[in-house]
Amino acid sequence: MHMEYKDCKYKEVGRGSARKESLDLRRMSETELQDIVLACLVATALADTGYYAAPPASSGGGGGRRVVDVVPIIRDDRVHPDAAGIYSFDVETGDGIRRSEQGGHGGSQQGKVSFTFPDGQVFDLSFVADANGYQPESPFLPVAPAFPHPIPQFVLDQIEFARQQDEARARGGSGSTPSRSYGAPN
Repeated sequence: MHMEYKDCKYKEVGRGSARKESLDLRRMSETELQDIVLACLVATALADTGYYAAPPASSGGGGGRRVVDVVPIIRDDRVHPDAAGIYSFDVETGDGIRRSEQGGHGGSQQGKVSFTFPDGQVFDLSFVADANGYQPESPFLPVAPAFPHPIPQFVLDQIEFARQQDEARARGGSGSTPSRSYGAPN
């Protein structure tokens, strides 16, 4: 049983409930399909194509939009990877962002990143990425705090004792090994 509600087709599912049928393009006439395509083209043509960003936080979320300036690319020098994997690029934008990187044999890389914070500070980071991992260097990176207190002597003694046991076991010596059977203590 079919029912009509606001020009939508609904199909009775059972016990008074209804389910909306999906649009079947195969049953539409050619004129209806052309009207849909035309409506999509008109909507696309009328759409606003500017670049927009969210309003500044100080505006109180008033919903206004502002056009974002396009930042020009000042330099974009690239050497795409060759058969040996060697590549490089050097990019600089009009707002002071700089990024350069070189890659070599075995996947090793090194590079630099630089930009200016709104307060005028210049952020510089250089890095090497090779078999030893990613190694960034910058005064802006956090540094782990110094260990808060000296290690107690009894802990150092226990570590040394464990090292000596490991060495004795590796030499096949008589280092104390756990018993393979349980019994009464001596």
